[in-house]
Amino acid sequence: GERPYRCTVCSKAFPQKSDLTRHLRTHSGERPYQCTVCSKAFTQKGSLKNHLRIHTGERPYRCTVCSKAFPQKSNLTVHLSTHTGQRPFQCDQCPKAFTLKGNLTVHLRTHTGKRPFQCTVYPKAYTSSSGLQYHRHHAHPPPLPSHQQPNQSQ
Repeated sequence: GERPYRCTVCSKAFPQKSDLTRHLRTHSGERPYQCTVCSKAFTQKGSLKNHLRIHTGERPYRCTVCSKAFPQKSNLTVHLSTHTGQRPFQCDQCPKAFTLKGNLTVHLRTHTGKRPFQCTVYPKAYTSSSGLQYHRHHAHPPPLPSHQQPNQSQ
């Protein structure tokens, strides 16, 4: 299908403008959907819905081999590879293979040196959005609410 909307950061293309808008949040760090239980924020409404299962304990996806249940379909898909041993996504530059296409995509950046996830504060860039999120959490923690600030009046 046609993919006329292209990311200017990493060149990934999308069929709809809304898909590109959602994707751009992986680079900007914008997370407009916030959990009312723990305040964790997400780039997509569906991710928040999946996250809420942590709090509710809901596990609607069940393995037909061992009956283990999972909160997200993707967790079950990855789990199924433990029964089959399949790693269908093979790197064409080294012997590594992966259960998920996204893991291969991130791995390929070790060969190309591409780091499309840029910190907006420091001149640092990362091969994965999770690498950037880890950096943000540790290098730029959110400020404490005013009622939790250390007492400065002494």
